Amino acid sequence: MQTRQLGKTGPLTSALGLGCMGMSGMYGPADEAESISTIHAAMDAGVVLLDTGDFYGMGHNEMLIGKALQGKNRDQVQISVKFGALRDPAGGWSGYDSRPAAIKNFLAYTLTRLGVDHIDIYRPARLDPNVPIEETIDAMADLVKAGYIRHIGLSEVGAQTIRRAAAVAPIADLQIEYSLISRSLESDILPACRELGIGITAYGVLSRGLISGHWTPERSLQKGDFRGVSPRFSGDNLVHNLALVDTLRGIAQAKGVTVAQIAIAWVLARGEDIVPLVGARRRERLAESLAALDVQLSAADLAQIENAIPADAAAGERYPAAQLAHMDSEKHG
Repeated sequence: MQTRQLGKTGPLTSALGLGCMGMSGMYGPADEAESISTIHAAMDAGVVLLDTGDFYGMGHNEMLIGKALQGKNRDQVQISVKFGALRDPAGGWSGYDSRPAAIKNFLAYTLTRLGVDHIDIYRPARLDPNVPIEETIDAMADLVKAGYIRHIGLSEVGAQTIRRAAAVAPIADLQIEYSLISRSLESDILPACRELGIGITAYGVLSRGLISGHWTPERSLQKGDFRGVSPRFSGDNLVHNLALVDTLRGIAQAKGVTVAQIAIAWVLARGEDIVPLVGARRRERLAESLAALDVQLSAADLAQIENAIPADAAAGERYPAAQLAHMDSEKHG
């Protein structure tokens, strides 16, 4: 497995990480046995970074990872956890809480569900508008000193917030969506991270399956699949976006690789400080994604890909308006 340094203060990790969110209902029902087998297959292949959130399936995802780690060497993996998103019994969303006392509470539950004594990278899922980022980071720095977390991360925040956070304590990485059709971080956020020595863990590299090469207009979504309210998967937007995928498919076929592999390889090629997270729920999809590590893209390949799919080519926002309102990364570049 190829490795990458996650920021100047973060850990050395695998060049690809496994995003586990889809194993806990966010894309509709998932097969638990297959999910665990996929985590094991990732570990066997040398994938070190496992990414989750304490609110995925209201704790289900952490318990799933905990079950997958039973009998395994805990130190074989680095666990990245997002906290702070508030849920209700119906599965709805109620905002974010990053108060120092809440952070300790969230972490206590997370450690228990995972069955571990520390978290490798801990991060607020979104910026809490009611709590200065300095207070949140200072509280997390105390948890680093106490040994409960190894590194502090951020998620979906803008350049100004990143700078304020980094002034309080070392920040290992920023987790943010980054793909051929989600490139807004390139203007302000990515340069700020590079200036400060902060790595990027890129989620949504296949745009939730949209640019995987496996999506079709006829596909029906299962109950609970949040893509049903995603602007990029609806109506004329979907038709437009799948036309982009067909263009990418032609480039991929010419290189003898799949659409998913060339899309992941493109993100890998954006810099050694970027670690893509692949959201595979099944071993076959994991194997396809891991093969992207062997795809070599020349300068001419990259130019062809970016000419075919310009930075602003996608139709529709990457989240519904109600969720975008909570995303500091969208407000500040």
